[in-house]
Amino acid sequence: MSHLPEHLLVGYRNFMKGRYAAESERYVSLAREGQAPETMLIACCDSRSAPETIFDSGPGELFVLRNVGNLIPPFEPDQEFHSTSAALEFAVDVLKVKNIVIMGHGRCGGIRAALAQGGKPLKPGDFIGKWMSLIHTAAAAVASTSVMTATERETALERISVRYSLNNLRTFPQIKAREEAGELTLYGAWFDISAGELWAMNRETGDFERPSLD
Repeated sequence: MSHLPEHLLVGYRNFMKGRYAAESERYVSLAREGQAPETMLIACCDSRSAPETIFDSGPGELFVLRNVGNLIPPFEPDQEFHSTSAALEFAVDVLKVKNIVIMGHGRCGGIRAALAQGGKPLKPGDFIGKWMSLIHTAAAAVASTSVMTATERETALERISVRYSLNNLRTFPQIKAREEAGELTLYGAWFDISAGELWAMNRETGDFERPSLD
């Protein structure tokens, strides 16, 4: 009887024979000296949009936070549990990252759920609906737009949600202060799963544009 799913064990064996064997010294160095990534990347939990794969990143290069819909809540210093805020605090205050990137993606289930309910919770007390209510105002506005197809509405809200989360990042005092001091830069991105296209948010206009690959 295996203590882990077989496909994970197969993947681990391949990892040990491949990437770990090729970069063992780097792993040993990271274990001994600790991590010092320059970039924090906030992405969705969706299994199809793994940041390390999309950006071909090696060990220690990205500090990754993933949650449903790649959302950032506003700064709320209360006595509740805040995993996303805790990760942000660690990245900014301890690791001193220089960049924070929020990356949305196409065909996002969380975004689709928010649109289906106009931003309202799916049912009383549910976790996903409550979480996605962070973008209730935008979801309600986009859902009511009849001139767009369902796919167009999803893409629009996926990108709008990135801008919402960037605004919420700036409600964290330490993030706002470091950005204003030129010590931290905030970015937005959107990844199209079906085409493999990456779109970067223009930091001046908010528009999403294809970066040059040359």
